[in-house]
Amino acid sequence: MKRYKIIYHIICTISVMLSLSGCTKDFLQPNPLSFYTPENTYNTPEGLLSALQAAAKNAWYEKVGSGAPYNTQMFFSDLAVDGATDATNSKDFAAQLNPDAGGILSNDQHLNIQWYWNSVYKGIKYANTVVTYIDLPKWDTTQTEQRKQRNALLGGAYFWRAYYYYYLTNCFGDVPWVGKLYLTPKLDFYTTSRSTILLKLKSDLEYASEWVEDGGVKGLATKGAVLHLLTKVNLALEKFDDAVVSADKLINSGPYRLMTARFGLDVADASKNIIWDMHRPENISLPVNAEGLLIAVNRANLSGNIGANQWIRNGSPFWGRNINTPNGNTGMNDAVGVEIDLNSTYGRGVGFVRATWYSTHMIWGAGTNSANDLRHAPGNWMRMEDLVYNSPALKGTDSYYGKPLQKYSNTGALLCSDTIRSWYDWPHYKLFVFDPTAATSSQEGGYSDMYLFRLAETYLLRAEAFLWKGDANSAAADINVIRKRAGAEPLNPEQVHMGTLLDERARELYYEEERKIELTRIAYTYAATGKTAPTGKTYTIANFADDNFWYDWLMLKNNFYNKGVKTALGISYTMKPNFVLWPVPAAAIAGNTQGVINQNTGYPGTAGNLPALTTITE
Repeated sequence: MKRYKIIYHIICTISVMLSLSGCTKDFLQPNPLSFYTPENTYNTPEGLLSALQAAAKNAWYEKVGSGAPYNTQMFFSDLAVDGATDATNSKDFAAQLNPDAGGILSNDQHLNIQWYWNSVYKGIKYANTVVTYIDLPKWDTTQTEQRKQRNALLGGAYFWRAYYYYYLTNCFGDVPWVGKLYLTPKLDFYTTSRSTILLKLKSDLEYASEWVEDGGVKGLATKGAVLHLLTKVNLALEKFDDAVVSADKLINSGPYRLMTARFGLDVADASKNIIWDMHRPENISLPVNAEGLLIAVNRANLSGNIGANQWIRNGSPFWGRNINTPNGNTGMNDAVGVEIDLNSTYGRGVGFVRATWYSTHMIWGAGTNSANDLRHAPGNWMRMEDLVYNSPALKGTDSYYGKPLQKYSNTGALLCSDTIRSWYDWPHYKLFVFDPTAATSSQEGGYSDMYLFRLAETYLLRAEAFLWKGDANSAAADINVIRKRAGAEPLNPEQVHMGTLLDERARELYYEEERKIELTRIAYTYAATGKTAPTGKTYTIANFADDNFWYDWLMLKNNFYNKGVKTALGISYTMKPNFVLWPVPAAAIAGNTQGVINQNTGYPGTAGNLPALTTITE
């Protein structure tokens, strides 16, 4: 495989040397091109497509590996916290989080804010490669097919650039705009306002929606993905009518539809259901599956894959330790091949992403109309009591061998010594990806294609737009489309508000959506509109860092941050309002010696801030 080097200065570096590879017509696999120079690499449509492949593949790393960057999204949300109780970081954020904290900003086991700066700008670089070199090929734009091919490639670049800037503007707020490929070091970036960037993304995505088509290379942008992201950007700009229009185009036309009938692997297994089918790795990219709008293609036998996802390891509890029988004996064994092999059936988690009471109980409890919800049904959803004591040493010596786990003894004594890490419910259907290469070792989550955008979320985005417009009837109708597929009872319009919408997003999109990003986007909208939030409060942009919906929602729903929970090491779980926006890494600011990159309010380093730019020049 050839490697193609691109010299490019990104914010805090002098140069970055990274590889680009080609692709086949079906999947993102390597395809040798010519020796690298821009003139002989990007002078063909195939060369430009290789840069789009790199932009796509860069995004996939967010959700893969032990301690994936995606975990950070969960830690700054209502849904989960860092459950690694043997570590001291990623919990007491009030004390730990600052722009100079290298370990807290980037740690391969826990937090990775740095990824959302460095790697996101890297993705923007790949997209800008196409923007910069789009006319190196000798296009004859008087020919319809060549014009369509050129504009589709440019539209794909606009999509990926918008994809990454959507992350940046909802993680860091105002950030530098990089609109082209720089071939020499650039040290004079300035911060551009979030709203200015979002307006540019809207314009670019509207262009892309006219040219990018569905049914192309797996893993690259589709028209459906473009319209989905455009809907998110419209919501972020408080353009609610436009959000309804873009969502309508996606839902009501094109090849996509919500999957409601059994399909794919296990279709003949009557003990399974459509929810299980939707999330089997083998089913995600099947032609019959019409729900995926943007898919990451990541398989063990595919050259250039990005590694096993390890979702079991990250997201499910560390049941193999810390749990005793009521008789006081060690109850669990997570080895493969024991008589009661729980590892092979449910996988071996270590509880890095510890679900909250809100995500495991509150959204499923009384008053939620979710008693029959397949997303919380036995087989799809696991409770600790569904597991049994399996330690071989118990057989013949302890009557609880093979019996369901108990959290408390008959006298009320706690039988789990670390309930943070080792005792919580989890969505087995989402997290379990069997790894055939680990058949004799631990199942921690194998290779899998992944949904990045899915039509179910489009319905929920349109429902949100209707809510901002004051149309609860239409919002309820869209939410109930999703609930009907899951077998849940419908919600009445009087039950529907932003809180119930966020509940539904948590039910449908757990371990899929970038939860912190979406909560921050909604927090911006409450501050910009002055509408009353489910917290009972109104907010303003002027006071955003000190008083915002994101923080109040977390304090309302996350039972770790709002109760001062401590680990066995005495480390408290804490959060602060200004963490609605993350700190810009200090190295990025310091390396930009001839310009000014602003630091966010509430962190050290704001003294040199300048007003953010309100215009974009490429």
